[in-house]
Amino acid sequence: MRVVTWNLWWRFGPWAERQKAILRVLQDLRPDVVGLQEVWSADDENLARWLADELGLHWAWAPSPASERWQRRIGVPGVEVGNAVLSRWPVAEQSVLRLPAPAALDDGRLALHTRLSGPSYDIPFFTVHLTSAPDASAVRCQQVTALAEFVAAHRSGTDFPPVVTGDFNAWPDSDEIRLFGGYKTAPAAPDQLFIDAWEYADPTAPSATLDPTNPHVRVAPPVRIDYVHVGLPGPSGLGHVLGVRRAGDGPVDGVWPSDHAAVVADLADGSE
Repeated sequence: MRVVTWNLWWRFGPWAERQKAILRVLQDLRPDVVGLQEVWSADDENLARWLADELGLHWAWAPSPASERWQRRIGVPGVEVGNAVLSRWPVAEQSVLRLPAPAALDDGRLALHTRLSGPSYDIPFFTVHLTSAPDASAVRCQQVTALAEFVAAHRSGTDFPPVVTGDFNAWPDSDEIRLFGGYKTAPAAPDQLFIDAWEYADPTAPSATLDPTNPHVRVAPPVRIDYVHVGLPGPSGLGHVLGVRRAGDGPVDGVWPSDHAAVVADLADGSE
Protein backbone atom coordinates (compact mmCIF):
# COMPACT_ATOMS: atom_id res chain seq x y z
CA MET A 1 0.00 0.00 0.00
CA ARG A 2 1.53 3.30 -1.06
CA VAL A 3 0.90 6.22 1.30
CA VAL A 4 1.74 9.85 0.55
CA THR A 5 1.60 12.91 2.78
CA TRP A 6 1.95 16.39 1.30
CA ASN A 7 1.39 19.99 2.33
CA LEU A 8 0.12 21.74 -0.85
CA TRP A 9 0.81 25.36 0.24
CA TRP A 10 -2.81 26.51 -0.06
CA ARG A 11 -3.23 29.43 -2.54
CA PHE A 12 0.23 30.89 -2.03
CA GLY A 13 2.53 31.64 -4.94
CA PRO A 14 1.65 30.63 -8.53
CA TRP A 15 -1.09 28.31 -7.32
CA ALA A 16 -2.78 27.63 -10.69
CA GLU A 17 0.50 26.48 -12.25
CA ARG A 18 1.40 24.58 -9.09
CA GLN A 19 -1.92 22.70 -9.20
CA LYS A 20 -0.93 21.07 -12.48
CA ALA A 21 2.52 20.18 -11.14
CA ILE A 22 0.97 18.60 -8.04
CA LEU A 23 -1.20 16.42 -10.24
CA ARG A 24 1.78 15.32 -12.33
CA VAL A 25 3.70 14.22 -9.25
CA LEU A 26 0.75 12.23 -7.90
CA GLN A 27 0.10 10.63 -11.28
CA ASP A 28 3.70 9.41 -11.34
CA LEU A 29 3.51 8.10 -7.76
CA ARG A 30 0.24 6.16 -8.24
CA PRO A 31 -0.60 6.29 -4.51
CA ASP A 32 -3.25 4.23 -2.77
CA VAL A 33 -3.87 6.80 -0.03
CA VAL A 34 -2.86 10.45 0.25
CA GLY A 35 -3.04 12.75 3.27
CA LEU A 36 -3.08 16.42 2.23
CA GLN A 37 -2.74 19.64 4.20
CA GLU A 38 -3.30 23.27 3.15
CA VAL A 39 -5.87 22.26 0.55
CA TRP A 40 -7.95 25.11 -0.87
CA SER A 41 -11.64 25.33 -1.70
CA ALA A 42 -13.40 28.33 -3.26
CA ASP A 43 -16.95 28.68 -4.59
CA ASP A 44 -17.70 25.37 -6.32
CA GLU A 45 -14.03 24.40 -6.76
CA ASN A 46 -12.07 22.17 -4.41
CA LEU A 47 -8.48 21.12 -5.05
CA ALA A 48 -8.95 17.74 -3.36
CA ARG A 49 -12.04 16.94 -5.42
CA TRP A 50 -10.25 17.96 -8.63
CA LEU A 51 -7.24 15.79 -7.81
CA ALA A 52 -9.48 12.86 -6.88
CA ASP A 53 -11.41 13.16 -10.15
CA GLU A 54 -8.21 13.34 -12.20
CA LEU A 55 -6.65 10.39 -10.36
CA GLY A 56 -9.79 8.25 -10.13
CA LEU A 57 -9.76 8.23 -6.32
CA HIS A 58 -12.29 8.70 -3.54
CA TRP A 59 -11.89 11.76 -1.35
CA ALA A 60 -12.78 13.39 1.96
CA TRP A 61 -12.34 17.02 2.99
CA ALA A 62 -12.40 18.99 6.24
CA PRO A 63 -12.29 22.81 6.08
CA SER A 64 -10.70 24.88 8.80
CA PRO A 65 -13.21 26.73 11.01
CA ALA A 66 -10.84 29.75 10.94
CA SER A 67 -10.06 30.14 7.25
CA GLU A 68 -10.53 33.90 7.53
CA ARG A 69 -7.23 34.11 9.42
CA TRP A 70 -5.53 32.55 6.39
CA GLN A 71 -7.42 34.78 3.95
CA ARG A 72 -6.03 37.91 5.58
CA ARG A 73 -2.52 36.68 4.74
CA ILE A 74 -3.15 36.81 0.99
CA GLY A 75 -5.90 39.44 0.93
CA VAL A 76 -8.38 37.13 -0.83
CA PRO A 77 -11.69 36.44 0.92
CA GLY A 78 -13.79 33.35 0.38
CA VAL A 79 -11.00 30.79 -0.04
CA GLU A 80 -11.12 28.00 2.55
CA VAL A 81 -8.16 25.95 3.75
CA GLY A 82 -8.30 22.44 5.16
CA ASN A 83 -7.12 18.86 5.21
CA ALA A 84 -8.09 16.15 2.73
CA VAL A 85 -7.69 12.44 2.09
CA LEU A 86 -7.57 10.80 -1.33
CA SER A 87 -8.10 7.04 -1.38
CA ARG A 88 -8.18 4.17 -3.84
CA TRP A 89 -10.82 2.62 -1.58
CA PRO A 90 -14.17 4.02 -0.40
CA VAL A 91 -14.29 6.25 2.66
CA ALA A 92 -16.60 4.41 5.06
CA GLU A 93 -16.38 6.94 7.90
CA GLN A 94 -14.87 10.32 8.61
CA SER A 95 -14.56 12.62 11.60
CA VAL A 96 -12.69 15.79 12.48
CA LEU A 97 -10.81 17.07 15.52
CA ARG A 98 -10.04 20.76 15.96
CA LEU A 99 -6.65 20.86 17.61
CA PRO A 100 -6.23 22.86 20.83
CA ALA A 101 -4.36 26.15 20.63
CA PRO A 102 -4.30 29.48 22.49
CA ALA A 103 -6.36 32.24 20.90
CA ALA A 104 -3.33 34.07 19.51
CA LEU A 105 -2.24 30.98 17.54
CA ASP A 106 -5.59 29.36 16.81
CA ASP A 107 -6.02 29.39 13.03
CA GLY A 108 -8.22 26.31 12.95
CA ARG A 109 -5.68 23.48 12.64
CA LEU A 110 -7.34 20.07 12.25
CA ALA A 111 -6.91 16.33 12.32
CA LEU A 112 -9.05 14.46 9.78
CA HIS A 113 -9.87 10.78 10.37
CA THR A 114 -11.09 8.46 7.65
CA ARG A 115 -11.84 4.75 7.81
CA LEU A 116 -11.05 3.28 4.42
CA SER A 117 -12.65 0.08 3.14
CA GLY A 118 -9.46 -1.61 1.96
CA PRO A 119 -9.42 -4.85 -0.04
CA SER A 120 -8.72 -7.04 3.00
CA TYR A 121 -8.96 -4.76 6.04
CA ASP A 122 -10.42 -1.46 7.07
CA ILE A 123 -7.63 1.12 7.31
CA PRO A 124 -7.77 3.81 10.04
CA PHE A 125 -6.13 6.74 8.26
CA PHE A 126 -5.50 10.24 9.62
CA THR A 127 -3.99 13.46 8.33
CA VAL A 128 -3.09 16.44 10.50
CA HIS A 129 -1.60 19.92 10.38
CA LEU A 130 -0.06 21.23 13.60
CA THR A 131 0.61 24.82 14.65
CA SER A 132 3.57 26.29 12.79
CA ALA A 133 5.05 28.92 15.14
CA PRO A 134 8.71 27.95 15.71
CA ASP A 135 8.47 28.60 19.46
CA ALA A 136 5.19 26.69 19.92
CA SER A 137 6.56 23.27 20.87
CA ALA A 138 4.47 23.27 24.06
CA VAL A 139 1.32 23.89 22.00
CA ARG A 140 2.24 21.09 19.60
CA CYS A 141 2.74 18.77 22.56
CA GLN A 142 -0.85 19.51 23.59
CA GLN A 143 -1.96 18.95 20.01
CA VAL A 144 -0.25 15.57 19.61
CA THR A 145 -1.75 14.45 22.91
CA ALA A 146 -5.21 15.33 21.59
CA LEU A 147 -4.33 13.66 18.29
CA ALA A 148 -3.19 10.44 20.01
CA GLU A 149 -6.45 10.31 21.98
CA PHE A 150 -8.40 10.93 18.75
CA VAL A 151 -6.58 8.06 17.05
CA ALA A 152 -7.18 5.76 20.01
CA ALA A 153 -10.91 6.45 19.77
CA HIS A 154 -11.06 5.51 16.06
CA ARG A 155 -8.51 2.71 15.60
CA SER A 156 -10.42 -0.36 16.79
CA GLY A 157 -12.23 -3.03 14.78
CA THR A 158 -9.42 -3.84 12.33
CA ASP A 159 -6.03 -5.54 12.37
CA PHE A 160 -4.50 -2.80 10.23
CA PRO A 161 -2.52 -0.37 12.40
CA PRO A 162 -3.48 3.31 12.29
CA VAL A 163 -1.62 5.45 9.76
CA VAL A 164 -1.14 9.10 10.78
CA THR A 165 0.20 11.49 8.16
CA GLY A 166 0.78 15.19 8.12
CA ASP A 167 2.74 18.36 8.54
CA PHE A 168 3.76 18.33 12.21
CA ASN A 169 5.86 21.52 11.88
CA ALA A 170 8.38 19.86 14.20
CA TRP A 171 11.90 18.47 13.96
CA PRO A 172 12.32 14.70 14.33
CA ASP A 173 14.03 15.02 17.74
CA SER A 174 11.50 17.52 19.12
CA ASP A 175 9.48 16.90 22.27
CA GLU A 176 6.24 16.65 20.30
CA ILE A 177 7.49 14.00 17.85
CA ARG A 178 9.04 11.94 20.66
CA LEU A 179 5.82 12.27 22.66
CA PHE A 180 3.62 11.18 19.77
CA GLY A 181 5.85 8.21 18.93
CA GLY A 182 5.84 7.07 22.53
CA TYR A 183 8.89 4.81 22.24
CA LYS A 184 11.51 7.34 23.39
CA THR A 185 9.34 8.73 26.17
CA ALA A 186 5.98 7.90 27.75
CA PRO A 187 3.31 7.74 25.01
CA ALA A 188 0.73 10.49 24.62
CA ALA A 189 -2.08 7.90 24.86
CA PRO A 190 -1.70 4.74 26.96
CA ASP A 191 -0.31 1.66 25.17
CA GLN A 192 -0.24 3.41 21.79
CA LEU A 193 3.05 3.65 19.89
CA PHE A 194 3.84 5.01 16.44
CA ILE A 195 6.85 4.35 14.23
CA ASP A 196 8.18 7.23 12.15
CA ALA A 197 8.35 5.63 8.70
CA TRP A 198 11.55 7.55 7.96
CA GLU A 199 13.35 5.25 10.39
CA TYR A 200 13.35 2.82 7.44
CA ALA A 201 14.82 5.28 4.93
CA ASP A 202 18.19 4.99 3.25
CA PRO A 203 20.36 7.01 5.65
CA THR A 204 22.10 8.65 2.70
CA ALA A 205 18.85 9.81 1.09
CA PRO A 206 17.87 13.50 1.32
CA SER A 207 15.29 13.85 4.08
CA ALA A 208 14.35 17.53 4.36
CA THR A 209 10.75 18.26 3.40
CA LEU A 210 11.27 21.99 3.98
CA ASP A 211 14.44 22.77 2.05
CA PRO A 212 15.86 26.16 1.01
CA THR A 213 16.88 24.70 -2.35
CA ASN A 214 13.16 25.14 -3.09
CA PRO A 215 12.66 28.82 -4.10
CA HIS A 216 9.32 28.91 -2.25
CA VAL A 217 11.12 28.33 1.07
CA ARG A 218 12.17 31.71 2.39
CA VAL A 219 14.42 31.40 5.43
CA ALA A 220 14.77 27.95 6.96
CA PRO A 221 17.43 25.33 7.51
CA PRO A 222 16.76 22.07 5.68
CA VAL A 223 14.53 20.06 8.00
CA ARG A 224 12.04 17.19 7.88
CA ILE A 225 8.72 18.32 9.34
CA ASP A 226 6.31 16.06 7.36
CA TYR A 227 5.68 12.51 8.54
CA VAL A 228 4.06 9.17 7.94
CA HIS A 229 3.58 7.53 11.35
CA VAL A 230 2.37 3.94 11.57
CA GLY A 231 1.17 1.97 14.59
CA LEU A 232 2.93 -1.25 15.52
CA PRO A 233 2.48 -3.87 12.78
CA GLY A 234 -0.52 -6.15 12.88
CA PRO A 235 -0.63 -9.92 12.27
CA SER A 236 2.03 -11.19 9.83
CA GLY A 237 3.59 -7.73 9.66
CA LEU A 238 0.50 -5.92 8.44
CA GLY A 239 1.37 -2.23 8.05
CA HIS A 240 5.12 -2.83 8.27
CA VAL A 241 7.14 -0.13 6.48
CA LEU A 242 8.75 -1.55 3.33
CA GLY A 243 10.34 1.68 2.10
CA VAL A 244 10.15 5.46 2.34
CA ARG A 245 11.44 8.42 0.35
CA ARG A 246 10.76 12.02 -0.68
CA ALA A 247 8.81 13.09 -3.75
CA GLY A 248 7.74 16.38 -5.28
CA ASP A 249 11.17 17.68 -4.34
CA GLY A 250 12.00 19.35 -7.64
CA PRO A 251 10.37 21.43 -10.38
CA VAL A 252 7.90 19.97 -12.87
CA ASP A 253 8.34 21.70 -16.22
CA GLY A 254 9.96 24.57 -14.32
CA VAL A 255 7.27 24.79 -11.62
CA TRP A 256 7.87 23.74 -8.01
CA PRO A 257 4.61 22.08 -6.87
CA SER A 258 4.71 23.27 -3.25
CA ASP A 259 7.01 24.74 -0.63
CA HIS A 260 7.05 21.26 0.96
CA ALA A 261 8.31 17.98 -0.43
CA ALA A 262 6.03 14.98 -0.06
CA VAL A 263 6.84 11.82 1.89
CA VAL A 264 6.06 8.46 0.25
CA ALA A 265 5.88 5.25 2.30
CA ASP A 266 5.13 1.73 1.10
CA LEU A 267 3.42 -0.45 3.71
CA ALA A 268 2.75 -4.19 3.81
CA ASP A 269 -0.97 -4.67 3.20
CA GLY A 270 -1.30 -8.43 3.49
CA SER A 271 -1.57 -9.04 -0.26
CA GLU A 272 0.58 -11.67 -1.93
